[in-house]
Amino acid sequence: MPVILITGASSGIGAALARHYAGAGTTLILQGRDRIRLDAIAEACRAKGSDVETRRIDIRERAAVADWLQGADRAHSLDLVIVNAAINGGDPGGDVETEAMAFETVEVNLLGALNVTLPCVTLMRAHGRGQIALVSSLAAFAPLPDAPSYSGTKAALLAHGLALREKLKPHGVRINVVTPGYVKTAMGSEYQGWRPLEISADDAARRIARGLEKDRDIVA
Repeated sequence: MPVILITGASSGIGAALARHYAGAGTTLILQGRDRIRLDAIAEACRAKGSDVETRRIDIRERAAVADWLQGADRAHSLDLVIVNAAINGGDPGGDVETEAMAFETVEVNLLGALNVTLPCVTLMRAHGRGQIALVSSLAAFAPLPDAPSYSGTKAALLAHGLALREKLKPHGVRINVVTPGYVKTAMGSEYQGWRPLEISADDAARRIARGLEKDRDIVA
């Protein structure tokens, strides 16, 4: 009975992944900021047969996140953790992003992601198994001028994830980095420029799940 934890599961790619993995025999642990949307996703997943737990928690709160993950693992033993929660950053008007936005983006997209990833690494090493997927972006390869902090955090996740992958292979823990391009989501639509090869969130979820099943280093 697989146990899958997804952060940023209340909308966009995270919600689509929750719906994709939902089914009889699957336990989903879903984190999000918006209670109403998170509860709606949870109900949709329960309707497909999954056992679902939800948690509203700020991933920037390192100690609280570590306590949550340790408790979740004690109760269920995590099989797959998808580190997806993020914000866009940048400036909606196309100006240079403010210092406040730049630091908030780093705190959520990079430090918040590591607050989830690193405790899971420790837990999974102890079990000798498990899989962690870091959701980066194609912006890691082709930075967006309108969102430099977003691009920088996603590049850092790419490098960190690929390095961890090599270190953890001998310990039975798999690390994958997901680098979506343009996906039709509420957050993605904040970028008003050219959006080549845009796909739906449900299509993205299917592609991501297929890549994780094949244990690809980068799922693009």
